[in-house]
Amino acid sequence: QVQLVDSGGGLVQAGGSLRLSCAASGRTFNNIAMAWFRQAPGKEREFVTAISWSGATYYADSVKGRFTISRDNAKDTVYLQMYSLKPEDTAVYYCAARYPSDPVVTDKGGYDYWGQGTQVTVSS
Repeated sequence: QVQLVDSGGGLVQAGGSLRLSCAASGRTFNNIAMAWFRQAPGKEREFVTAISWSGATYYADSVKGRFTISRDNAKDTVYLQMYSLKPEDTAVYYCAARYPSDPVVTDKGGYDYWGQGTQVTVSS
């Protein structure tokens, strides 16, 4: 089992920045793929970004160039740095994890472990 605790959400003005964190515990962080998904009110949960154990990254087109995912394997933590935030980025953001790390998948059904979610609200 893997426990994920995500944090760092908040209220920010359009154009601002936020950094989300996701701390993992339990089963080994080795060979684990990590991802962020988000869910806006009335919409399905959607893929945002993912990172493999080796550091390969994948992004949804809507966030390319604005969001950066990274991981610190020594701290069992993954980060999502968000820049140039837009009102349409408003959602609950969820950290997710799966074994094995490769291939990295972008479908939420491919992830076995989820954080509790952290709210990100971008005001216009």
